[in-house]
Amino acid sequence: MANIDPDRRLANRRNFDRSLKSKVDKYEQLFQVGQIITSEINFDVLFEVIIEQTNKIMDTTNCSIFLIDDQNQFLQAFISTDLKKNDIRIPKDNGVAGWVFNNRSAVIIHDPYDDPRFYPEVDKKTGFKTKCILCVPLINREDTCIGTLQVLNKKQGSFTDDDLEILTYLSEYVTIALENSRIYEELKASDRAKQKVIDHLSHELKTPLVIISTAFRRLSKHLKDADGQKYQKAIERGMRSIARLSAIQEKVDDIINRKSAEEQHLYRHMLENIADFAGETGDEGNAAHQEILDLISERINSVLQIPEIRSTEIVLDDFLNELIENIHSSIDRENFTIKTRFQKNLVIHMDRKVLQKVCTGLLKNAIENTPDEGLIEIIAESAGEDIRVEFCDHGVGITKENQKYIFGGFFHTQDTNLYSSRKPFEFNAGGSGSDLLRIQVFSERFRFKVNFESDRCRFIPGDADICSGRIELCDHVQNVSECLSSGGSSFRLLFPKSK
Repeated sequence: MANIDPDRRLANRRNFDRSLKSKVDKYEQLFQVGQIITSEINFDVLFEVIIEQTNKIMDTTNCSIFLIDDQNQFLQAFISTDLKKNDIRIPKDNGVAGWVFNNRSAVIIHDPYDDPRFYPEVDKKTGFKTKCILCVPLINREDTCIGTLQVLNKKQGSFTDDDLEILTYLSEYVTIALENSRIYEELKASDRAKQKVIDHLSHELKTPLVIISTAFRRLSKHLKDADGQKYQKAIERGMRSIARLSAIQEKVDDIINRKSAEEQHLYRHMLENIADFAGETGDEGNAAHQEILDLISERINSVLQIPEIRSTEIVLDDFLNELIENIHSSIDRENFTIKTRFQKNLVIHMDRKVLQKVCTGLLKNAIENTPDEGLIEIIAESAGEDIRVEFCDHGVGITKENQKYIFGGFFHTQDTNLYSSRKPFEFNAGGSGSDLLRIQVFSERFRFKVNFESDRCRFIPGDADICSGRIELCDHVQNVSECLSSGGSSFRLLFPKSK
């Protein structure tokens, strides 16, 4: 070491200092880029920022982000080209991005076209020529891989381990930014849903109230007339709207009763503690203490007014057949088919009125989403340790975004501008959106499960897209079977078997 030429030693030291300074500058740049990326929460703008800043710090000509879709089947590409972001999707097992995603490991590829993992279809679609690749996984704070970040074609030289280290650190900023943006988008969607609820509820209450107001103004005008027929129609319209408001009120009461039941349990627990305390501090058998406690208990029950629950033995096939028959006889609409498959002698123990509300709500929902000439299927069968009751329609289905809020209460899936009040059970009939919330509340109180699956009709994918309401009038299908396979929803009730 002592025999090394001083000039050479000085040159080595200068090279080391330059290398160290370059690395420090690079990490300072990385920190600045990280700040820029994580400060953007708009989802669409974010990708442009990530791509621009990543290309800048990595000195590359192209950058792409692949994110796994909701079904965990495809990687959706966001690429620095003029192509729309929805134009490129690859199966999650394909390409370098697929390999990195599945193995959760970074990779450097110097000659992609000689690598079996490379997926050249993206180059063909974009017109870009990939010469070298550096790709790293995007792993979030829950240790879940959500996609990959890759840079292509370094402008000078080949990708190195230092490049890999920088891109790995950068990927952490990118993942945080993407997660923050996702949360922001969900909050925006939630706000839109809340606004939709408010708009719809306002519409739902306003319509019958206006009718009632008009009807009874007319009644007041004609009340002095001897001929009662002049205001009989107004009376009927007013009564129908009053019944509609009463139905809404009943649903609200059922929903509110969940809170009342919880409060009643809490108050009774407090009452028991008071009784224990009174027993410890007072004289045994003190009639005055007991009388006060009885009065308090009576007052709690009178304020909360929780309906009495009567669990009875219900034979499902008889119950459902009667339910279908009653609904058929009470509505004018008959241009749809109900197909049933009921296992004989299935028995559950439950409050009959509650079960009637639940099943009527689901069947009403299925009918109102089924166009004329459509099909509804109702199934009741044993399913392992449960008894399953399923209501399936082959109608318009529910969009992915709306599925998140379907049990939220007073949420209507139609675009508010297209909403119109109609008679119950008509196709696309307006409703308050409270049936499903009430069913969920009942499921919590009565210990059964409710879940659903839905596919939006592929021919009318958005809320603002309109179904003709009659299969033969649809421009997209040639026959009934094509309509039945294009979309629909299935709601399932799972009741524990009696032991």
